[in-house]
Amino acid sequence: MAASPATAVPEKSPKSSPPEFVPFDFSKPPLIDGFNPLGKLKDETLKEKLLRKTTENPFVPIGCLGTAGALIYGLRAFNLGKTKQSQLSMRGRIFAQGFTVVALVFGIFTTTMKSKE
Repeated sequence: MAASPATAVPEKSPKSSPPEFVPFDFSKPPLIDGFNPLGKLKDETLKEKLLRKTTENPFVPIGCLGTAGALIYGLRAFNLGKTKQSQLSMRGRIFAQGFTVVALVFGIFTTTMKSKE
């Protein structure tokens, strides 16, 4: 039997098609509302930033202090063998943590609403 010659498939020449939609231009940083990739315009010290954030949403630091206070009191009561006080303070700590989370969500929500205006 004779081998048949292989049929050559002609290669397709690349067609010029319109460029597809590219969602991001990787040669430039992304544009994010409220984000400046070049750095801050004014450098804040830690104290200035803490005061600014506290005035924007004062309930978050209150919740954090409540959580830390309940935790410290509960650990001290546990160490002294006062189980009832320890259990109550741990429940208070959970309440304070929930309060802090709600304050964070509320702060994010209000910040989002301010930026839309």
